[in-house]
Amino acid sequence: MALPQPRDFSWLEKRRKQASRLFAKGQTVLASVARQLNVSRQSVSRWYQLWKKGGAGALKGAGRAGRKPRLSSRQLQQLETALLRGAAAHGFSAEHWTLTRVAVVIERITGQKYHPGHVWKILGSIQWSPQKPERQAKERSQEKVNYWKNVRWPEVKKTLLANKPGSSSTMKPDSRSSRRSAPVGRRAAKHRS
Repeated sequence: MALPQPRDFSWLEKRRKQASRLFAKGQTVLASVARQLNVSRQSVSRWYQLWKKGGAGALKGAGRAGRKPRLSSRQLQQLETALLRGAAAHGFSAEHWTLTRVAVVIERITGQKYHPGHVWKILGSIQWSPQKPERQAKERSQEKVNYWKNVRWPEVKKTLLANKPGSSSTMKPDSRSSRRSAPVGRRAAKHRS
């Protein structure tokens, strides 16, 4: 699952500055400004009110939106390095990661406590995706699997298909439902009794 792309705040601010320049030139038809900048009239109306009160400085960007991240980029790199070492290196019995285990490692490394349900967002920010381990029997022998796939299965497949007639239908050719009930072309009308 892809995470949404972050907004380009510098581009948004440039667009507001462009609106400010248009207002300063005397363009007060807000619908025209909205068409030129490819934005909604409501946004242009809000920008115009701000511009009238505070000039071009009022349309300056507020910075990033939302809460600031609790983990720095350096801490995220430390987390990724720790995860690459494997779960066993952190004292876990099995060599696979769960959200709860990753939350424990994050707390050990950074001191920040996260709910396991939120950890997937952090993993997505460092380009890690969920993986489902493939189940395999303990007795599995890769040598025998390769033999079956490459030698035995092609032989069995050929012998199964060799005895069949050319039709792929499972219906017997002489069954009542296999006969045509109407001639080829137009459908014949059903007679009611």
